[in-house]
Amino acid sequence: METEFTKMQGLGNDFVLFDFREQARELNREQLAAIADRRFGIGCDQILVLEAPQANDADVRYRIFNADGGEVEQCGNGARCIAVYLSRHGFEDSAEIVAETRKGLLRLCFTGDGQVRVNMGRPVFTPADIPLAAPEQRDSYHISVPHGEIDCSALSMGNPHAVLLVEDVETAPVDVLGPEIQAHALFPEGVNVGFMQILDAGSIRLRVYERGAGETLACGSGACAAVVAGQQRHGLSTTVKAILRGGELQISRETEGQDVWMTGPAEAVFTGKLAL
Repeated sequence: METEFTKMQGLGNDFVLFDFREQARELNREQLAAIADRRFGIGCDQILVLEAPQANDADVRYRIFNADGGEVEQCGNGARCIAVYLSRHGFEDSAEIVAETRKGLLRLCFTGDGQVRVNMGRPVFTPADIPLAAPEQRDSYHISVPHGEIDCSALSMGNPHAVLLVEDVETAPVDVLGPEIQAHALFPEGVNVGFMQILDAGSIRLRVYERGAGETLACGSGACAAVVAGQQRHGLSTTVKAILRGGELQISRETEGQDVWMTGPAEAVFTGKLAL
C-alpha cells in the first residue's frame, strides 16, 4: 500500500509529513525510524502526522515523532510546517489554524509575508511538570556529567529543555555535552539541550541537541526556551532574534506569565509516495 507524504523544512529542521485526517492510520516505531533514516529511508529529523481533531475547538490534531520513532509533545518548527501545509490543503482562506497537541492547543497565524507566527503557550518551571527530578524549583540547576560541572536553566515549552550559557556556540562541545546531559538522572524523560550565546539584549545564537534526533539545524521550542531562560536570568528583551544554524526566528514574550510567540518561515520541499 502506497502512502502519500510531503517533505518539509523550517530553517533546515526537516520533516516528513503524513496527512491521516481522512483515513486514520498508525505507524509503528520501526516504520517511523525507517522513514527517518537518511541512508535507507526518506530522511528527516522528525515525522509529523496530521489526524482528525479530538478537541471540539481544534481544526486538526498534530503528532510529532523523533527520528528514533519515539513520540514527543511539541515541535515549533514542525508547527510552522503544518501551518504551511494546511494553508494549501483545506485551510486556504484561514488567518488562523488551531492545532491540538499532546500538551494542549497551538494557534498558528499567517503574517502575510511568508512567515508563520505560533502561540507556543506559557513556559512551565515546576519540576514535576517539566519533568525534572528535583525537590524544588530553582532559577538554575547544577549537575555533574563526565566532561564537567554544568549550570543550566530547566523549563518546559510543551517538551523539556535545559539551557546552558556559553561564550561561543561554534566552539561549544555540543556533541559531547548534549548526550551526557540528556542521560542525566535529573531528566527522567530526557531533555532537549540548548547552548546559548548572548550577543546583546535583543539577539542570541543557539545550537540545540534534541531528544531522539541529535543536533538539528534549528529547534523552535528550543529557541523559545532559551529566550525565556535568558529573560529570567540574563536580562534579554521582550522580543529577541534567535540565530540558529538554519536561519533566524523571532521570539516574543511581553511579561512573565504571558504566552511565548515564535515567528519564522517554513516550506514544502517535495511530495511523494511511500510503500509501507
